[in-house]
Amino acid sequence: MGYYEFHIKVSQVSIDALIERLSEIGCLGIIVDDNSLVVYFPDLIFIDKVERELHNFKKVLQDSGLSDDISYKYEYISEKDWNESWKKTFQPIDVGERLTILPPWQEGKPDRINLIIDPGMAFGTGHHETTVRCLSLIEELSKELPSKDSFLDIGTGTGILAIAASKLGFSYVLGLDIDPLAIDAAKRNINLNDLKNVDIQCWKLENVEKSFDFIVANLLSDTLIALSSEIVAHLKSTGIMVLSGIIEGQEADIIKVYERHSIDFFKKIVDGKWVTLAAKIR
Repeated sequence: MGYYEFHIKVSQVSIDALIERLSEIGCLGIIVDDNSLVVYFPDLIFIDKVERELHNFKKVLQDSGLSDDISYKYEYISEKDWNESWKKTFQPIDVGERLTILPPWQEGKPDRINLIIDPGMAFGTGHHETTVRCLSLIEELSKELPSKDSFLDIGTGTGILAIAASKLGFSYVLGLDIDPLAIDAAKRNINLNDLKNVDIQCWKLENVEKSFDFIVANLLSDTLIALSSEIVAHLKSTGIMVLSGIIEGQEADIIKVYERHSIDFFKKIVDGKWVTLAAKIR
């Protein structure tokens, strides 16, 4: 298996709308850089479908009064080339007070909590700003909880946040994703870290009955808004939630929606173009 790497130039005013559409049609990950996007699709998706969607989306942008100035190029990268590429660039990174993210071929640090991550064809090695902020907040805020019985990671990807939660002392950890590639990567990483209390499921949040002491959701803003009532319903009255994946300028909409569900936000971190929020039930 391989993947397609798209480099898309788009007007700043149209970026959010395009990100939402690319996510809907099955992209694996998106990196935002000013007026350009680096977007990844599995080769299970026919390339003509992606190109057709990009072409048709110009009309959607026109009808919405947004700029339809979109240009792109792409290349196919085999799984072998992908593996070789990230092995050359994936360096260990220290996060927070005690966490270290490292690949499986490197020795762990004896004085740190080591998170072993092999991303495979999923995305989330822990180097992105939103992942780093989520990890540091999980480490910091989990100390304030009256209990660490349960942790929920919505959109788990490679499972890195779920792995950190387990190693930080949560008794039961559930990671959810709807992408089979992410589920495979997360389960592989759970095994690499030899964890027995982390459950990875290809479920939607609506299928979960349990409530949790800590919830983290590193998702796009529109998804965070769409899931707001469900996320709040799964948080214990004494619990903490962390929301990330929010492009700067969109956090006001997130806060407004969640405050309607009796949520109070007590921490905001801005890192580059990305915002991470922490909150409790009022």
